[in-house]
Amino acid sequence: MINARQTLDLQGFLPDSGGPGVDWLIADSPVPYLEAVATMEARVAAIAAGDAAELVWLLEHPPLYTSGTSGQAGDLLDARFPLFTAGRGGQLTYHGPGQRVAYVMLDLKRRRPDVRAYVAALEHWIIRTLAAFNVRGERREDRVGVWVARPDKGEGCEDKIAAIGVRLRRWVTFHGIAINVEPDLSHFQAIVPCGISDPRYGVTSLVDLGLPVTMADLDVALRAAFTEIFGATTDAFHGKL
Repeated sequence: MINARQTLDLQGFLPDSGGPGVDWLIADSPVPYLEAVATMEARVAAIAAGDAAELVWLLEHPPLYTSGTSGQAGDLLDARFPLFTAGRGGQLTYHGPGQRVAYVMLDLKRRRPDVRAYVAALEHWIIRTLAAFNVRGERREDRVGVWVARPDKGEGCEDKIAAIGVRLRRWVTFHGIAINVEPDLSHFQAIVPCGISDPRYGVTSLVDLGLPVTMADLDVALRAAFTEIFGATTDAFHGKL
């Protein structure tokens, strides 16, 4: 079955003019959630005002849960870690060590002011990244994110390997994607991930799929795939904003 998002034209997300590339920042240590949100909001305001370059911020969070604008209270089954209400789209998810979060702050006025196509482009970015490790990620019409088929678990079984949740302010994006490299997958059992309770659909990671992929390996693949879809980045730098 063809996913309607697969029919979207994913071209057109390159910036409309020259100028500096997208800043590429890699955090060296886990970033508390509220600190990350405050940093994103400040950067988004600066981008919208023309005072800062666009940014992709790669990080990990300490163990926590976030609930998006469609989250349901009943989706938290076991409050193991702090729960934060996020302004992004989507429902409830887990973040923690071993999961690469990429917060993406792009000015869609300079690119393409189309939220639906932007989400599809993020999915495409993830799929291209996973392909670098010979993992076939797929979109689903009724389930935002990226999925891998798991015939070893039974007919029709699929696992989610990457989540997406975005927000826009003055056409500048923030929040973004999360790809499971080697998180503790048991922490997803404490929630109904993204509101999906069908037992055929679970959660996986690159290491769970039997791939010895490191966070650094993933970061290289993410950057290469990003440039193909969204354009050039500046030299990667490590640390804090």
